[in-house]
Amino acid sequence: MTITSAALERVPERVRPMLIRNRVLVKFGLSGGICFVVTAAINFALKLTVLENKPVTALLIATAFATVLSYILQRGWAFRAAGERWAGEFAVFVLVNVLSMGVNAVPLYFARYFFNLEYPEVGRGVQEVSDFVSGMIIGTLLAMLFRWWGYRRFVFLTYSRAD
Repeated sequence: MTITSAALERVPERVRPMLIRNRVLVKFGLSGGICFVVTAAINFALKLTVLENKPVTALLIATAFATVLSYILQRGWAFRAAGERWAGEFAVFVLVNVLSMGVNAVPLYFARYFFNLEYPEVGRGVQEVSDFVSGMIIGTLLAMLFRWWGYRRFVFLTYSRAD
């Protein structure tokens, strides 16, 4: 029994057909969730240590690490891409992700440097909540939408729809 089959058995029966019809989107979302946790952990580790005064740089580095994991998960599981095209595919994947890293960083950049939501203009607690909401929530959601479009349009042009 596959992990997917085991997970589907635990889902209410009336929801299963929708999940099966949209399985690539569900796997994309789950892979993204794993990468979100990795990004958050690396981002906060960097922000609270060596990159304390460079939150945008910390987020970009964290996102770069999660991008490699994302390729492995997306190609091997979500899109089940096969074939010999992996080198060119990876190059386009990196391009889509570099662009999405910019999309991800824009809300944090605006919060910090346009709206001045940084210490000492605001308290450290407000700064950290703003960083999390703008960089990790809003930025990640915008980048996720961009990646979904980019992966389907440019990266994983042929993928198996079977589990």
